[in-house]
Amino acid sequence: MSKILTTLAWFAAFIFFAPVLWMVMTSFKQEAEAASSPPTFFFEPTLDQYRAIFSSEAGSHFLNSFIATTVSTLLVLVLAIPAAYALSIRPVKRTQDALFFFISTKMLPIVAVIMPIYVIAGNIRMLDNLALLIILYTAMNLPIAIWMMRSFFLEVPGEVLEAASVDGAPLLMTMRRVLIPMVAPGIAATALICVIFAWNEFFFALNLTAAEAATVPIYLMSTMTSEGLFLAQLSAASVLASLPVVIAGWIAQKQLVRGLSMGAVK
Repeated sequence: MSKILTTLAWFAAFIFFAPVLWMVMTSFKQEAEAASSPPTFFFEPTLDQYRAIFSSEAGSHFLNSFIATTVSTLLVLVLAIPAAYALSIRPVKRTQDALFFFISTKMLPIVAVIMPIYVIAGNIRMLDNLALLIILYTAMNLPIAIWMMRSFFLEVPGEVLEAASVDGAPLLMTMRRVLIPMVAPGIAATALICVIFAWNEFFFALNLTAAEAATVPIYLMSTMTSEGLFLAQLSAASVLASLPVVIAGWIAQKQLVRGLSMGAVK
């Protein structure tokens, strides 16, 4: 029975991985081979599509995404960690109301607020500005980060904090030397979630940027032109766009697994 379940699990994994594998294979084809019907399984690999991407203006899009994602994630962590500490270790009477307020900001569809954001950004001359994306990405990820970090802080034994208090450790020292190391896997998991959401965000970038602050999703959309859909080039661009998140997840995989298990419901 266990062998059957293992086989089914591998088959399901292959089904989910097959589109990614096909995308990678297509990125090494010529456009004629990528658009052929029936599909071409045997072909001579080429790097022409990657050369075309590197010779284009894709570098600025990747740089914009990298800056917006990195800075917004750091800001989210700086704001979410003390907020989650206050809502978990030092709760007050209105803690539940505050938690509901944070999560309620995710209930409003983005399309419902894009018009006022566009008008405000235009009035303060921040359209097509990377700083605007950083602010929006921070606001977009902050509620989720607070909820995640709160669940991790709730896992910290109260005896540890009591021991630090008895030893006379001030709050900042307790945070830096006791709490942060203990919830480091949770911080890694939260940071990775924020990186994924910010790197893949499309709607704000589409409506609020043009040429100066355009991000990777905008570049991917630009490969679909009126001349036709260039499947091989789109696949190559998608592979390159996926690599930063995949590499970040691979680097943080040990901390990520521990972090996700830390936040489990008791």
